[in-house]
Amino acid sequence: MCEQKTVFIAGASGAIGRQLSKILVNDGWRVVGTTRTAGKTAMMKELGVEPVIVDVFDENKLAQAVREAQPEVVIHQLTDLPYGLDPELMEAALVRNAILREVGTRNLVAAACAAGAKRLIAQSIAFVFEPGPTPFTEESPLLNFEDPGYGPTSRAVANLEQQVMDAPLDGLVLRYGLIYGPGTGFDSPLTEIAATVHVDAAAHAARLAITNGTRGIYNVTDPDERVSSRKAEETFGWTADFRAS
Repeated sequence: MCEQKTVFIAGASGAIGRQLSKILVNDGWRVVGTTRTAGKTAMMKELGVEPVIVDVFDENKLAQAVREAQPEVVIHQLTDLPYGLDPELMEAALVRNAILREVGTRNLVAAACAAGAKRLIAQSIAFVFEPGPTPFTEESPLLNFEDPGYGPTSRAVANLEQQVMDAPLDGLVLRYGLIYGPGTGFDSPLTEIAATVHVDAAAHAARLAITNGTRGIYNVTDPDERVSSRKAEETFGWTADFRAS
């Protein structure tokens, strides 16, 4: 009998993390997942996840949690944004989220490397490109860091992606469209704002990336003339119409 392999999901109690956890447990993986909130551990256990209460900014505790899990794969699904992207809370949330992408990613990369993980898969976004020819691909430049609106977000995204690409393991970045579906606060895609992706399809992309593809960046969006996801489709066999049963 083959030994059960382990995936460590940072942010397992989030919208994508929950869907991904269910999928991977059903696939036969041992899933160890993080949450900052003790009140979410019961829900995680119901999904079949081994919960770990840890803040990604606690470098030592995070390193210990990953080391004890001994995962083959670490998945970064951490965000710090309000439910439904509440506009009254977004200004402060964007600042926190930028710090999470930079400092939190640094701590998670270090923990994954120290624990001997072979692959790191990280969540990014597919809607901070510099205006220019479309569809945007993985090679299209990110938004000018000095942009008065989303320059800091673009800088943090670039920082996260570079950390993953520079790590001494197989690093894959999934640039998700604007998420919609269960647990996101959006029942339907907000295509008037950006390219989108259903939360189940986003989780499915991370699932496929565990065993498919090589180091690199991959756009993951619904069919949209603004962004091309051809690389993920051809490399992973990913489709935007995937829905969890």
